[in-house]
Amino acid sequence: MSGEKRTVRQRLEDGPVICGEGYLFELERRGYLQAGSFVPEVALENTQALEQAYRDFMNAGSDVIVAFTYNAHREKMRIIGKEDLVENLSRQAIRSAKKVAEEHPEEPALVAGNISNTNVFDPDDDTSKDEVRSMFAEMVDWCVDEGVDFILGETFYYHEEALIALEEIKKSGLDAVISLGLMGEGVLRDDFTVEESCKILEQNGALVVGMNCFRGPDTMQPHLEKIRENTEGYLAALPLPYRTTEEHPTFFNLPDGGCSCSLPTETTFPTSLDPLYHNRYELAEWAKKAHYDTDIQFIGLCCGASPAMIRAVAEAVGRVAPNSKYSPNMEKHFLFGQDETLKQHNVEYRTKA
Repeated sequence: MSGEKRTVRQRLEDGPVICGEGYLFELERRGYLQAGSFVPEVALENTQALEQAYRDFMNAGSDVIVAFTYNAHREKMRIIGKEDLVENLSRQAIRSAKKVAEEHPEEPALVAGNISNTNVFDPDDDTSKDEVRSMFAEMVDWCVDEGVDFILGETFYYHEEALIALEEIKKSGLDAVISLGLMGEGVLRDDFTVEESCKILEQNGALVVGMNCFRGPDTMQPHLEKIRENTEGYLAALPLPYRTTEEHPTFFNLPDGGCSCSLPTETTFPTSLDPLYHNRYELAEWAKKAHYDTDIQFIGLCCGASPAMIRAVAEAVGRVAPNSKYSPNMEKHFLFGQDETLKQHNVEYRTKA
């Protein structure tokens, strides 16, 4: 590791910032997190597993380690009967992120604090708004205490909740990245379009605005283009790596016509989405379009992403990841390679294999 650590502002000025997310699904796949409640207890119960996920995403090209405190707010912790652990969990998730960030071979990764949709916000209930503000305020305070570089507020499906998050982050003096989660109706649940919301958030001081989660590239990209037309600053895009469609724009109701069993859940979400992935090359093509055509500067993937997918996105926008040395190269493959020392009787058999 060498060189000074640039801020998120400085990195955005220098080029695209890669943000690899997806810890929620990745750690569930690895066996350290329960699907359904989706609470990141792993920060306390299996700290090494969380740190390895941080490390894998960073080495795949992520400039940012987002402290895994998504869903680590009082409401989620209350539901699982562990509200008393909320502060310890948040602080440990940040400390682990800071530890791994220093391992980057070229420049320490940025550490982002994280606050997110609370699921208790109700536009018709002022008490809920006070509760949300209180939850955000304490999480921001912990972020400040632990020395994060900036705060990512994400997956807000109410504009007003996103605005509350921004207000609380601004009180800390830290830079704010605010991204919205757009559900199937195509507008936020308090009837703002994402472009209206992002314009207001930008005008109110967010360094970066944009979208994350819920939608794959195909159903997020049209909205990103509208946001670009209505804003002037830095934009964020972190779609899911799933093949969402105009008919099924989010992963909540994405069908799998080829499934041969009876699913234990009402839909493929969240544990039967496997056949519905985009491959890494499709994700790379989206990343090129988003960055070069739509001028998206804060770019990555959200729930479902793997390190290999993050690496493909990073390389698509001109970056070289620490683990780019492991990027695919079929030259030496016994069937599909081109190395002249390979056995021809194998290479010629490749279409029959």
